[in-house]
Amino acid sequence: MAGTDEEAVAADDDALYVLTAALLTPAKFPSVLGDDYPEACAALGLPPVADGYGLVLGQDGEGARWTVVVDDVSLVAVAIASWDCGMEHDLSPDERTVVAALPGWPLAVAVAAPNVPAPHDPSPDAADMPPLTPPDGEVWGPAQRRLGADEIALQWATWREQVNDSAFPTPDSAASDAGEGDAAEGTATGGHSGIRRVLAEARAYVDSPPPLGRVRSSFAPGSARTLRADGPGWSLIARTDDIAFVLLDDEPGEVLPVGRGPELPGLLKALDEMAVRPL
Repeated sequence: MAGTDEEAVAADDDALYVLTAALLTPAKFPSVLGDDYPEACAALGLPPVADGYGLVLGQDGEGARWTVVVDDVSLVAVAIASWDCGMEHDLSPDERTVVAALPGWPLAVAVAAPNVPAPHDPSPDAADMPPLTPPDGEVWGPAQRRLGADEIALQWATWREQVNDSAFPTPDSAASDAGEGDAAEGTATGGHSGIRRVLAEARAYVDSPPPLGRVRSSFAPGSARTLRADGPGWSLIARTDDIAFVLLDDEPGEVLPVGRGPELPGLLKALDEMAVRPL
């Protein structure tokens, strides 16, 4: 999602050379910022307005990193869609749409603007807050867990190919392992206590809706949907017509598959019905 070296917007009276952009809306926001939309907004010091924001990441003429927040969400969305299709698109928000200019970048950016100094944080005199920084890739925590779930959503077919459905317990084996009262859970989870907790908390969302953006639904091939749910210490990514994967804060780097069983299809259907969807 790279812009061109001629793209610039005004930020604090300096030109900003646009490198990339992201949406910050209830249905689509950088997951590194939080488990839900209000939490993601709070990470940037922004109120969680209903229409959301566009985040424009770039460098000023001195090479300093800046994140410009704009309220023209559609303008940013069109630019991102164009870049994703490999087309050039000039992203130049009107100054009147700028909500804030935040020092640093909350996301990792692999490119840099030409003909300016290398990316660096603005000087303390240029900003009234500490610079934003992307999460440390060398440690495991909530941000890394959410990024892992993002990757599974993007590479679903690759991850799905690694799962042999025969590895999931049958109803009879689940009942003998877990006891009759837990048979349905055992069928879907293989008896993993962490996954049982995640599914229980996800079910609770159906009866008591969580903060906006904790459950999101997006396009998937065929008539299915890609479902994403997050909660304290966990992320779930699923296809409504298939299995799910769970990632946990307390199991670094582990990706735990969840078979459909008798319980998962109904849960995914209920979550999809309450999920936030892109417009």
